[in-house]
Amino acid sequence: NRFCLGGALMGRLMLQTGSRALGSVSWRVATAAPWLLTVLWAAGLGLVACAEPDGAGVPVTAVPAGSCECAAAAPVVDPALLAFLSKAKAIHHQADMAEEDQAPEQAIEVLLRLVDGPVPGGQEPPPEVREVLADTLARLAELRSARGGFEAAKQDVQRGLALAVKRSHYRGRLMEVLGVVEQRLHRKLLDDGDEGAAKEAKNRAIEAFGQAVAIQDDVIRDALGDGGR
Repeated sequence: NRFCLGGALMGRLMLQTGSRALGSVSWRVATAAPWLLTVLWAAGLGLVACAEPDGAGVPVTAVPAGSCECAAAAPVVDPALLAFLSKAKAIHHQADMAEEDQAPEQAIEVLLRLVDGPVPGGQEPPPEVREVLADTLARLAELRSARGGFEAAKQDVQRGLALAVKRSHYRGRLMEVLGVVEQRLHRKLLDDGDEGAAKEAKNRAIEAFGQAVAIQDDVIRDALGDGGR
């Protein structure tokens, strides 16, 4: 049930993105599918990435598209992963439309179908799936906290952090959202006249924002490779 990545896959992926150029694809699509540019690059060169026949999923060679070498090898990307990423894109579009209609509860319900639904890899999802789920949980936390669901929002963030373990953009994003949740809670507690609890929430917000900045600084430095200067 796996297949090699070649020119035909490139065509299907281009159709999935619609008539828009890659540069105009939304940030959510770009971050949800970081493998896309690599796939298109390889397909554009007429190359196919192959993996060991034992299913380890480690690319070992690149051969011309159509080569018989891939017939005996297990390809890198499987249909379940492609289906999940397409499903995620569709669900986020649905959530966008729900928010446009001022229906945040509907947006939350739609997004829950993704994070609570089946995922490739089961208990050990691949990195692409972890990133999509982490990003979706961050969006859920923002939606819930905007409606006063602070505890549920914090649970969403913690669930996302369990997926985005490494110091990455996604973990930094989750810490940023945690700061937003605590900031909103701070304002709510002030309105309720609970100054002590409000101060604690404010301190947690400051701490979360600080961690978000530190993580994203690390990501920037690692990406630039020159200390970010």
